[in-house]
Amino acid sequence: MSGWNRPSLAVYNAERIAVIKPSALGDIVHSLPVLTALRRRYPHAHITWVVNQVYAPLLDGHRDLDDVLPFDRRASHRGWQAAARSWLSFLRELRRRRFDLAIDLQGLFRTAVMMAATGAKRRVGLSTAREGATWTYTDIVPVADFNAIHAVDRCWRVAEALGVGDMPKEFHIPIPEEAQRWAEATTRGYPRPWLMLGPGARWMTKRWPPEHFAALARRAWDNFGGTVFVVGGEEETAAALAVRRRLSGPCRDLTGRTTLPRLAALLARADVMLANDTGPLHLAAALGRPIVAPYTCTRVRLNGPYPLQAGAVETTVSCRGSYIKRCSRLECMAELTPECLWPSLADVLRSWQNCCA
Repeated sequence: MSGWNRPSLAVYNAERIAVIKPSALGDIVHSLPVLTALRRRYPHAHITWVVNQVYAPLLDGHRDLDDVLPFDRRASHRGWQAAARSWLSFLRELRRRRFDLAIDLQGLFRTAVMMAATGAKRRVGLSTAREGATWTYTDIVPVADFNAIHAVDRCWRVAEALGVGDMPKEFHIPIPEEAQRWAEATTRGYPRPWLMLGPGARWMTKRWPPEHFAALARRAWDNFGGTVFVVGGEEETAAALAVRRRLSGPCRDLTGRTTLPRLAALLARADVMLANDTGPLHLAAALGRPIVAPYTCTRVRLNGPYPLQAGAVETTVSCRGSYIKRCSRLECMAELTPECLWPSLADVLRSWQNCCA
C-alpha cells in the first residue's frame, strides 16, 4: 500500500523496470504509449515487458524495450504438475532479475502474484485493479471513474504519475523486414482498395454476423472494387469461411496463417479495416489505418479504436455496452445492420478513391 514517507514517483530513479501486461492483444496495444513514456522518463534504464508468450513476437524488437520476458500460459495443458513447475520457475526468474520498479497494467490476481515476486521497491498499479491486486502495490495510481475514460487513458495515468503525462501518446509497432516483405508479396497484384476483414471474436456477444460482414464487402466491391483479405487466428477460420461463402469477388483468407509480426505488416497496408472489437482492430488503429467496426456489447468511449473512433458504430439497444460474454437474445446483432455501418465504410473508401486511386 502507499506510504506517507515515500518519495514521489516523478522523482524516483529506477535502473531495472518491469512492465507487466500479459494479454490480450488489444490490451497490449492500448498499453504501448506507456512504454514510450517510460523510455522518455528513464532513457538509460533496462526495461522488460512481461507477457504471455503467445503475444511476445509483437513486442520483439520494440525500440523502447530492452527485453521481453514471456511466460507459458499454456503450460496447464500439460497437466497441473507441469503448470506448477513452469509457474514457479517463472516467478523465480522474476525475482532473479532484481527489478526496482514494477508496473502492473493488467490488475488481476495473476499479475499481482507477479508483482509480489519481483520484489521491486516500488510496485505501481491502478486503483481500478481487481481480484485483490492492489494489496501488492506500493503505489496506487487513482482512476476516478473506470466507466468514464478509455482504456488507453486509464493506462496513461501511470505516465502522469511518473511525470511524463504531458508528452504525446505514441504507438510504436515493430515490424521486421521479413514480415514487410511477406505482406508486400501477399498483396501484390490484387486490386485496391485493400479491405482487411476480421469477422471473428472470442466473445459470442462481439461476433457480428458473417452475413453482415459479407453484405458490406459486396457493397464495397459494387461501389469501389478492390480485394478482401480475411484475417484472424486459427479459432476464427469458421467465421472466415462463413463470410467467404457469401462472397464472389477477389478475396484471400489468411486466418490462422499469419504470425503477429506478419499480421501487423499486413494491416499496415490496409486501405480500411472492418472488424469486431478485437485485437486486430486495435492493432490496425495503432498503425494509423482507417477502421470501421460494429460495437455491440462494449462501449466505444471505453474500448473504441484509439485515437480515431469515427468509424466505430454502436448499437442502440437498451443493453448496449453490457460487457457480458454470452447472451441468449443478441438483439444488438439484428439492430446493428450493415446499413448502419455503410456510411462510415463508404466515407473511408471515398477518401481513398479521391487520394490514392
